Amino acid sequence: MQEGEEKQLLSVVVSVYNEEEALPKFYQAAVEVLSTLSWDYELIFVNDGSQDQSRSILNQLAQSDERVKVIHFSRNFGHEAAMIAGLDHSQGDGVVCMDADLQHPLECLSEIVHCFQQGYQVINMVRTENKGAGLIKNLTSAAFYRLINTISDVHFEPNASDFFAVDREAAQVLKTSYREKIRFLRGYVQNIGFRKTSLYYEAGPRVAGESKYSLKKLLSFSVNTILCFSNMPLKLGIYAGIFSGLLGVAVMIYTLLTREGAPSGYATIVALICFMFAMLFVVVGIIGEYIAILFIELKDRPVYIISELKNLNGDFLK
Repeated sequence: MQEGEEKQLLSVVVSVYNEEEALPKFYQAAVEVLSTLSWDYELIFVNDGSQDQSRSILNQLAQSDERVKVIHFSRNFGHEAAMIAGLDHSQGDGVVCMDADLQHPLECLSEIVHCFQQGYQVINMVRTENKGAGLIKNLTSAAFYRLINTISDVHFEPNASDFFAVDREAAQVLKTSYREKIRFLRGYVQNIGFRKTSLYYEAGPRVAGESKYSLKKLLSFSVNTILCFSNMPLKLGIYAGIFSGLLGVAVMIYTLLTREGAPSGYATIVALICFMFAMLFVVVGIIGEYIAILFIELKDRPVYIISELKNLNGDFLK
């Protein structure tokens, strides 16, 4: 950087939900790393309706450090909404989204800045290992990415996480054009194009607290993602109809060829009817899920509502 030239700004967006134990440790570690970078920085904490002392801790940090910006939601709107709010209020030439539990290594920030300096606009952070997640969560995560890549036209980087970085231009696209109420932000990041690269990291242990994603939430999140990025489930009705038709032809041929002139046994008929009705209800249920998503989008309620801003100006309803 030449003398007199302004430093570029890095916006670090941090989603917070009941992280009172982790916040002081995260802030101290983040400042130590960010102070060594060639870019200036701002820390944007988004308090997603925490029920512990996270709000007061964040207010104290904002009062003592003007580089700390805080967004308090009126209630819990979810992790994705928190990241979107941080993007909406970011002013940086580059924006990094990460969690406050230190599972996303802060040491990667220097590599991210280096990628920005090389001209990359989208940086996917790919997790190579997550020992704290457990075997079941790792297996279901791998299965989810394999499934979504099979049925979707969009290719997703396996193990890509909510830890990612975008430059100002890419962030502007996410701010203005990807405002769905049912969303998969890390998927949008991989789908918007621009010049992109991937960095790899090993998830560290949580410094405090526990994961906020239960298996039920993860299942709901996975279903919504599949429905948002693929129309393949809607085609199950066609496949089920073809299969049921072929099954009916097979039963008819069997009936004509047997001496008895009818299928052997009442249980066979009951089983076929139950199977076909089950397929029918599955298809109806899938259509219902798509209609529910359309209904939510048509209501056009805000993605999030802000109750208070610290060291920031902006809209309270978005």
